[in-house]
Amino acid sequence: MLRNILAALVLTMASLSASAQEVLAPDPGIEAVIAGQFDAFRAGEVDEAWTYASPNIQRLFGNVENFARMVEQGYPMVWQPGRVDFIDLQSFGGLLVQRVQVIDAQGRVHYLGYQMVETEGGWRINGVQVLPAPDVSA
Repeated sequence: MLRNILAALVLTMASLSASAQEVLAPDPGIEAVIAGQFDAFRAGEVDEAWTYASPNIQRLFGNVENFARMVEQGYPMVWQPGRVDFIDLQSFGGLLVQRVQVIDAQGRVHYLGYQMVETEGGWRINGVQVLPAPDVSA
């Protein structure tokens, strides 16, 4: 079941790369939500990290334990992050994706796309995709 959920999330996020994109001004609210989840994972507060997930993600995983297992196994750089930097906020056909650079505890650099959704309770994380490193040769 966990693999099916991850596959569905990957397909959703992969479709974003084929859409036209627009770079937007930074959104402090979005950045605060993502930073809050990273802080919660750093502190080992998985229950707190769960609160930053969208209702859709919470429905998909059903409980904190399933969510924690998915993050720990699928996104170790999120589970135990080192340095986190916000790159830019992009719109893909109405979907908002905050690109983030994470340097993990071993010094490896990772790029992630955080799909964000606005709920009655504020911004929430609706999915995360590992992105290729940006092309710096241009």
